[in-house]
Amino acid sequence: MIAGMTEAWPEILAVVAAAPYPVEVVPANPGTGRRCRERLEITTRSWLGSVAAYAGGILVDHGWLRVLGSGAPGWVALATRPDPEIGGITVGYDVLGGRFHWGQSTPDARPTVHYYGPDTLSWQDLELGYADWLRAVLSGALTEFAAPLRWPGWEEEVGVLAPDQGVISYPPPSTREGKNLADATRSPAPLLQIVAFHSA
Repeated sequence: MIAGMTEAWPEILAVVAAAPYPVEVVPANPGTGRRCRERLEITTRSWLGSVAAYAGGILVDHGWLRVLGSGAPGWVALATRPDPEIGGITVGYDVLGGRFHWGQSTPDARPTVHYYGPDTLSWQDLELGYADWLRAVLSGALTEFAAPLRWPGWEEEVGVLAPDQGVISYPPPSTREGKNLADATRSPAPLLQIVAFHSA
């Protein structure tokens, strides 16, 4: 450990403890967490390195957002190699199949988190590095960010889902008829299937 440098995990846990909505940290298997962090070639001084090492995953705001860690039973794990199509790595999913991806917009840009929305079917650069993004969603930013896609009673509907499940709606939220999810037909489905559906 470099003198004066400490792990980020205690800082992350402090932000989790102060979150304005429920946050559940699923502990990582120590061996799996270490291997995940090592494959990413980052240290636990970074927020991403600490999440990879110490969290199997993190459920944020009744499970609306699933922040990926090194994996646990029923969890999708962080990929430890860049996405062959867009580079970078996926760091989280929302319950509707939205995708949070950490990577560079251009080869000389600093990595930022981008969001692929099930309502827009396009990428949006959130212009936040991983630590700033995670701090923001743990500190309450998810309430405003996700508001256009939520419906009355979503907390109970989402809160009972497994981490590898999401909500698929019909008509899809990318259509004019499906924009209001309160009026759409909603049902649980495997999360990665929902992601693939919106990415097709």
